Amino acid sequence: MIGWFEAVVLGLIQGLTEFLPISSSAHIRVAGELFGWQDPGAAFTAVIQLGTETAVLIYFRKEIWQIISTWTRSLWTPALRGAFHARMGWFIIAGSLPIGVLGLLFKDQIETVFRDLRIIGTTLIVFAIILWFADRTARNKLTLERHLSFTHAIVYGFAQSLALIPGVSRSGGTITAGLLLDYRREDAAKYSFLLAIPAVLSSGLLEVFEIGEGQAPAWGPTILATVISFVVGYAAVAWFLKYISTHRFTGFVIYRILLGLLIIFLVTTGVIEPLPH
Repeated sequence: MIGWFEAVVLGLIQGLTEFLPISSSAHIRVAGELFGWQDPGAAFTAVIQLGTETAVLIYFRKEIWQIISTWTRSLWTPALRGAFHARMGWFIIAGSLPIGVLGLLFKDQIETVFRDLRIIGTTLIVFAIILWFADRTARNKLTLERHLSFTHAIVYGFAQSLALIPGVSRSGGTITAGLLLDYRREDAAKYSFLLAIPAVLSSGLLEVFEIGEGQAPAWGPTILATVISFVVGYAAVAWFLKYISTHRFTGFVIYRILLGLLIIFLVTTGVIEPLPH
């Protein structure tokens, strides 16, 4: 069972890593193994993501309200259907379909096989290289308002679905897709955060019903971790958006590779077990 101290540590990790392209689920999985804690499980991970997602809802509250209100009114007001925020509503819906379908199809694997640390270490390294390539070759010129289309939204959506495998990173996958499509770093990150809202909220709310049952973590520590992840996450998203406006992703690439190599080394030498226990 997750204790109070574990909840504090995991909440901090979730808040610090959710919006950075370094995979929060990988860090939570690895931290538990390094400290000798029981694997918190996919349910705990999904629920504390509600805290960081609430940070996104508040940070982008004005834009989210514009999207919801304009999209809703456009359903019966044809003149609004060409408006950017109305189109953005449809783009987010379309982009959310891949992860919804794949998440249901591979639910069992997500909660078991995909949490193997050998897979996590490998994906950290592989997707670090892909992010580096995208960052170096991107023309960094397209904007969401002028260039986002249904085709691009679906590409973003499939990239986001790769985050079902810990180590890929939800923001890292979608930002990488945006860079490969030549979007500006800030626009790719912004759409990544907005696109994650339906997926994270739905998965978190579904997993809520598993908390307190069987081996699932208890309500108290889970709520504490969620609150901490919200506070830290809000600060992290504000810093990250400001940072990438003037910096490349090189630091995150190096960090991912080093962490991936460390995980593989620790598993190979028997210091930590590869599978959840």
